[in-house]
Amino acid sequence: MSYRIIIKKLTERSVGFLRVNYFGVNMSRKEDILNAATILFSQKGFSDTSSTELARVTGVAEGTVFYHYKNKEELFLAILKQVREDIISEFEGYIEKKEFESGLDMIESAVSFYMYLSVKMEHQFLLLHRHYPYELAEKNLKCREHLEAIYNCMVDIFEQAVLLGQKDGSIECRHTRKTALIIFSMVDGIVKFKIYNLYDAGALFNELIETCRKILKPVRS
Repeated sequence: MSYRIIIKKLTERSVGFLRVNYFGVNMSRKEDILNAATILFSQKGFSDTSSTELARVTGVAEGTVFYHYKNKEELFLAILKQVREDIISEFEGYIEKKEFESGLDMIESAVSFYMYLSVKMEHQFLLLHRHYPYELAEKNLKCREHLEAIYNCMVDIFEQAVLLGQKDGSIECRHTRKTALIIFSMVDGIVKFKIYNLYDAGALFNELIETCRKILKPVRS
């Protein structure tokens, strides 16, 4: 089965779910369009998603799509803004409710939460792993601002954990931000395997945690 056929089937399945569970349930047309576009852009890509298809999926006239968003780029930026708000809200809520025994415990919990969130927000994470957002960010400051806010939020969690670990003695490292970036990059790389159905991310969880421990708490000879 070709890649395009697989993506087509996944998109149809996701949009069908969206219609049953979201469209018409206390949501505005604008929200309908935003949700449908999030799925279509994430699974088909920005260029391969037409305004005609967006209109068909949401059950509105094509002109209605552009009444709310003047073009596809503006629609994409609205999606990215929503992704930014949702991810930041999820992480802030997680930190507020969770108590950690140590900085190392916070790292391990953050890794677990990030992998959980990538499943809960699969379309948003797939969108973030596509090339288009970063291509647009090179010429659009608002897009760049959204992406930086998203990634800073996620890396900040790991940096807070490293700082806490340095204070309580559970973590040893010299460069907190660089260490946080390395840990985040490892986790995000494994999540990417899951997003593209290349490998079962859960099967690597224990090894990932063990690697984090070795990086953060080196064994002295």
